[in-house]
Amino acid sequence: MHALLVLIAPVLLSAEPQAPEFREQFFTLCDAVVPILDDAGRRVPFYQDSYAVRALAVAYDMSGKQQYLDACRRWSARMVEHQAQMTPQGAYYMNYGRKPGEATGDWYVGDSSSIALAVLATALRCPDAREKARLLDSVTGYARLVMDNYVKPSGGITDGLWPQFDGEWWCSTGIFGSLAFVLYDETGDPAYLKVGLGAVDWLNRQRFENARHIDYKEAAPSVLMYVFEAYSAGMPHLRRDPTRWAASQVELRRAMEWMAANQPGRNAASHWKYEHQWGSKLGGLPFHLYVWSRFMPEGAPIAADADKDLTHMGTALAGDRSNLFQLCAFAMMSYAERLSPGSLYRTDRPKAKSADRR
Repeated sequence: MHALLVLIAPVLLSAEPQAPEFREQFFTLCDAVVPILDDAGRRVPFYQDSYAVRALAVAYDMSGKQQYLDACRRWSARMVEHQAQMTPQGAYYMNYGRKPGEATGDWYVGDSSSIALAVLATALRCPDAREKARLLDSVTGYARLVMDNYVKPSGGITDGLWPQFDGEWWCSTGIFGSLAFVLYDETGDPAYLKVGLGAVDWLNRQRFENARHIDYKEAAPSVLMYVFEAYSAGMPHLRRDPTRWAASQVELRRAMEWMAANQPGRNAASHWKYEHQWGSKLGGLPFHLYVWSRFMPEGAPIAADADKDLTHMGTALAGDRSNLFQLCAFAMMSYAERLSPGSLYRTDRPKAKSADRR
């Protein structure tokens, strides 16, 4: 991690940067994470890598730099190789818990869905048809596993093989719900859309502050990051049903109230720390705000709030800290959405043209 910070420091200055510098900051982070992702011996959970991979795929879209796509392809290939040896069939290895070749041990839908989103992002950019098909088959195989076993009639989704709790859970519901929306947008299979909408309906009823089994008070930034990815990925579909959209906006606005009070870049009194396991997910919250700014009537002010917090994050990443990879990976998502709106959820399937904003 020290190497990452050494690479970042010359570009990210001690004074808070302004929005026009976001592009330079983003590509500096991208260059720094490529060798980190290539280190197959790292003992970091793969879900952390997955957010950097998704952002790196957008960096490839923006720049055409082959090194970015190649890093995504190498990482995704490792995920598929591990998956081929996993029980149950279709599961991803998380770099902890149940290992390839084992038939016992914990295995989680939440973390594995993060991996699936990164493999899917890589697949959609692969120029080789066979490689693309292999990666897409990997993701759809994983989705079948979850849909056949862990999606409940309520719309909520359990976290797989987790003996401490086997009910519908906020994290697995939010992240797999987002994967379902992206798979629907790519394949047109209505089964995915049904799961995505059901996940949001369950989350609307649940209300994010009621999160348990990693409680909201303990892990609020993580709860918001993961729960609301289902909303961000499904935004165009949520708007098509006025009742569902109204219920979803209630949750979105309550989330924005929390962010205004707790994002360090907007409230210096916030007690959340970037180095913390839960606080590191603050890096991804501007990503959500940027997405929502394209769909909600307040548009520009929402994006301006995100700019302010992302600017503060850039300053934090310039410091000589030892535990900032998670912040870096999640912040890369925010930079990617700021610089290339909508690219994190891009698909190859043609869509009817429509304006994002209401």
